[in-house]
Amino acid sequence: MTVVRGFAAGDEGALVDAWNRAMPADPTTPGWFRDCVLLDPNFDPEGLRVAVTDAGEVAGGAYAVRRLTPLAPGTGLEPGTGWIPFLFVAPEHRGGGLGRRLLDEALAWLAGHGRTRVEFACYTPHYVLPGADPERYPAGCALLRRAGFETFSRPVAMDRGLAAYVMPDEVRALRERRESEGYGFRRPLDGELPELIRFAAGVFSPEWGEAIRRHGNPARLLVAVREKEAPEKEAREGIVGFAAYGAYRGIAERFGPFGVDPAERGTGIGAILLHGAMTMMRAEGLHSSWFLWTGGTGPAARLYTKAGYEVTRRFHVMRRTAEPV
Repeated sequence: MTVVRGFAAGDEGALVDAWNRAMPADPTTPGWFRDCVLLDPNFDPEGLRVAVTDAGEVAGGAYAVRRLTPLAPGTGLEPGTGWIPFLFVAPEHRGGGLGRRLLDEALAWLAGHGRTRVEFACYTPHYVLPGADPERYPAGCALLRRAGFETFSRPVAMDRGLAAYVMPDEVRALRERRESEGYGFRRPLDGELPELIRFAAGVFSPEWGEAIRRHGNPARLLVAVREKEAPEKEAREGIVGFAAYGAYRGIAERFGPFGVDPAERGTGIGAILLHGAMTMMRAEGLHSSWFLWTGGTGPAARLYTKAGYEVTRRFHVMRRTAEPV
């Protein structure tokens, strides 16, 4: 007989072992589990549902979480929304409905806390993957659909080798033209970091602002700065774009976040920042640049593709909405 209960101290090692058997394409470590689950300020032990056999073996888990603290200063608690960042059943325990049981318990726990919208799996800042991977985990995707989850976006992960990378001549020439027009491309001064955080959080996402605030090595940041106003257009003064790497969990080869002020798009600033960051990464001896999440189509995807990035995975970000109880 298998019971499902809330997390208890001592479960962590067995949970990581079961996770790695269940999701071999996405193995985790005790350190990640500690830092990104147990030490998350929103962690509630009852939200982490653990399946345990009568022999004391951990057979699977489902993590339900809701915000108890804001993601960033000035943001709210998103009181109607909950997340399920991961759900897994060890291979030897599949086929008996345990996955659906774990999912139902996670959903019931969130509903008990007033969450009527549940997203899989894009909980920030500690998501495992942007969403469900239908290629590697088709049974998991099917389970979510049977439970009423629907896909609302399809991001992709991309990767580019850097071993032979050299900035293209056309990008170098474009940078020189923009510099002659009053743009600067450089590492931010310490005194500019507050402005960069406000820019990233206000124009893009509070999570991006926090990623920069928590960055352990500001030398891995690059900004585009409007040094002086061009006569032909009204322009934002100060930071108009940025690129970062090494911002998430200190993984140097992980690129992002990265963004350009919408008013400046079409000027090539994004390409300059992207290639500038790759040049910085190559100077550190890094052999690849990768990220987990961008839209599968659109300007960003085209920019990355032109720069030599290739899609490595495709995800379904899924959502379930229930009527309030």
